[in-house]
Amino acid sequence: MAEDKMAIICFSGDLDKALATFNLATGAAASGMEVTIFFTFWGINLLKKPRGRRGASSLLGRMFDWMMPSGPDRLPLSKFNMAGLGPFFMKKQMRSKKVQAVSEFLALAREMGVKFVACIMSMQVMEIPEEDLIDGVEFGGVAAFLQEAANAKISLFI
Repeated sequence: MAEDKMAIICFSGDLDKALATFNLATGAAASGMEVTIFFTFWGINLLKKPRGRRGASSLLGRMFDWMMPSGPDRLPLSKFNMAGLGPFFMKKQMRSKKVQAVSEFLALAREMGVKFVACIMSMQVMEIPEEDLIDGVEFGGVAAFLQEAANAKISLFI
């Protein structure tokens, strides 16, 4: 029988999709649900520390590191990115409407007890060492997420 839980796969590293992920996660946590977010592939970028990380060792890994944003404040938009101007305008609009930034949503989710799990396989493929991610992140594979999702009332892929 499903428990009062929500399991989210955060596959995207786009600003708008990150907002949806954290808005749903914090809303569910506020209503008393246990929430787990499984960050995989581009979604792991939300968990990365700002530049100055240890980084990857191979050329391809360093290219991934160089091309991907670091943390929730440097995310592109999925639509209308406009060579990087889109996020600027979206953040300006969000501030004017008093909508929290992704970094604030992330911090709120952590305060509310939302569990963050980084996909080990994605980290290996993109050569992201554990030290390059924010504190408090757990590490797991597909089996770890499936165990969470199997008992959840709600499972989402964003």
